[in-house]
Amino acid sequence: VQLVESGGGLVQPGGSLRLSCAASGFTFSSYRMSWYRQAPGKERELVAGITGTGDSTNYADSVKGRFTISRDNAKNTVYLQMNSLKFEDTGVYYCVARDLFRAYWGQGTQVTVSS
Repeated sequence: VQLVESGGGLVQPGGSLRLSCAASGFTFSSYRMSWYRQAPGKERELVAGITGTGDSTNYADSVKGRFTISRDNAKNTVYLQMNSLKFEDTGVYYCVARDLFRAYWGQGTQVTVSS
């Protein structure tokens, strides 16, 4: 099983980034996919999630209206479009695949919002 995140980087406040997570080694469409993040000195938190079919999503209150999670099951990839970025969005962003029995985590990608 592999989850490989990409798309992180340094961005100014108000800017945008699009994270991608390429999955392999499991039946991608059978897994709920989520993005978590961990800011320095803080606990890891759920940012957004999407069902296997992509018909339902959920978001942390802090990112609602700014972030959009989506998936392409043909490409085994999940995305996180992040707009209107704020300083407090800084952190390591992790891709997670979950079913009833197990969870797989990616290695994370750093997002830094700084002027």
